[in-house]
Amino acid sequence: MCETKNFYLWLLQIVGLLGLLALCLWLALRPKSPDYTIVNFSVPAANDNNASGHGIIQYELDIKNPNEDSGIYYDDIFLIFYHGSDTVGKNTIPSFYQGKDRNRQVVDHVDVDTRLWTALRNAILNATAELKVVLSTKIKYKTWGIKSKHHGIHREGKIPIGKDGKIANKKKKIKLRHASKKWKLRATRFL
Repeated sequence: MCETKNFYLWLLQIVGLLGLLALCLWLALRPKSPDYTIVNFSVPAANDNNASGHGIIQYELDIKNPNEDSGIYYDDIFLIFYHGSDTVGKNTIPSFYQGKDRNRQVVDHVDVDTRLWTALRNAILNATAELKVVLSTKIKYKTWGIKSKHHGIHREGKIPIGKDGKIANKKKKIKLRHASKKWKLRATRFL
């Protein structure tokens, strides 16, 4: 290390080194956002000719915490399913804590709004159905026993539905991505 004869320059070097160390620690410990994937999805009564005037959407949501050093506290998670601009159904997943580097599967269903069921069912039978799912919640990270402030999470995904009432893409799962401003505004009404 170079020698410094002035006390103030020596002090400036120490402060600079501590600042660099703090920046490296902040970058290393900054938590990552959780990953949300719909891994199983079906509309069971869509291809049944004797279907009643309403239907249900069954789904399995995989929530992954990619952080090896941070747990996550979730507020209620709101899921909204849209067909075009119409709300087909809504669901709320109650708040929970997810440990470090853990996955959680949520298997649930949504009742389809009766007035939209016929249009959705016809679109599925014609293999032209696509639902949009919007997820909104607030989370807190817990790193080394310290909780962070609330962070808003808004994700969305498009689900193409085949004639069988299941996901019509090759992977048979849909990863939810960051939501556009339009869908964030719609979803924040439920937070």
